[in-house]
Amino acid sequence: MQIGIVVAPFVPVPPVGYGGTEEVVDALAWGLQQSGFEVRLVSVGSSTNPASTSCWYEEPVLPMGRTEPEAVQVVHAYQELAGVDVIHDHTILGPLIFGGRATCPILTTCHGAFTPEQRLLYRQIALTVPLVAISQSQRRSAPELPFLRVIPHGLDLDGFAVGPGDGGYLAYLGRMGPGKGADRAIRIARAAGWPLRLASKMREQAEREYFDREIAPLLADDVEFLGEIGPDERARLLRGAAALLNPICWPEPFGLVMIEALAFGTPVLATPCGAAPEIVLDGRTGYLRGDEDGLARAVARLGEIDRAACRVDVERRFSMERMVGRYAELYARLARPAGPHARGRTTTPVAG
Repeated sequence: MQIGIVVAPFVPVPPVGYGGTEEVVDALAWGLQQSGFEVRLVSVGSSTNPASTSCWYEEPVLPMGRTEPEAVQVVHAYQELAGVDVIHDHTILGPLIFGGRATCPILTTCHGAFTPEQRLLYRQIALTVPLVAISQSQRRSAPELPFLRVIPHGLDLDGFAVGPGDGGYLAYLGRMGPGKGADRAIRIARAAGWPLRLASKMREQAEREYFDREIAPLLADDVEFLGEIGPDERARLLRGAAALLNPICWPEPFGLVMIEALAFGTPVLATPCGAAPEIVLDGRTGYLRGDEDGLARAVARLGEIDRAACRVDVERRFSMERMVGRYAELYARLARPAGPHARGRTTTPVAG
């Protein structure tokens, strides 16, 4: 079976820095190829995933999120992917423009939080294109959308060796912004008496302004700001950390950094927002607490968490193989002839 995968033109696959969606797409494309699928990826020319890659843009387009480059990307993609068995589109514009018009079935994964604007767009998309959610929390946040299935993200765990966690610091890794909690991470680590190593994407003007206003005044000798880091630095940071701090205050639809940390054996201290309770097993792979004081107190209990158990749980629930298997089932269902409405929302949802 031949699967076409489409992503926006803003980040290569795999990403060299920030890029959660592209990291997931990289694992999906790898896993599908290992399972015998032929994968055709439409990304940017600097992508290094071994799938057959087509591109309109050789390098990532900046600033991220511009509509015209994404529209160009998806028009090029659907021209290039004519004849594949299924197109798995990770953009919004692709299914919106080509839903019901493509020469093959389309499946789309919803990667973001559902703003009112996105709910409006996905209601239109769902008329012709099946939707996949990445967490139960995300699905509950838009109950009017007819999700075909919930498929959590998965990692290629061969690249994640369990770390000792003996660096003597806590880690924070996330985009710079008010909902992600870098300021809260600093206060939590400080209250617990631990140094913090803080890594964050900070490319956009709003991110830089937030950093200058909220984070810079909190920096001191006990906080090392690393900026945006690549995969090797991320691995070193997480393997050496006693825990990952993820004190978000928004309904994050998944939280890839949490399963990355757990794959390295590093416990996660998080607020119970969004999908965090679906990822962190309270008292077993980390701690979920509703406020900064509770998370600061939980740092003293990190010795109760078995790092090997953190890794085992990721292997059980968030492996690349598990994710690929679930998508492969959907591809087979969509590619099977099922009457004149086979590409639309008439496909019966699957539990889980």
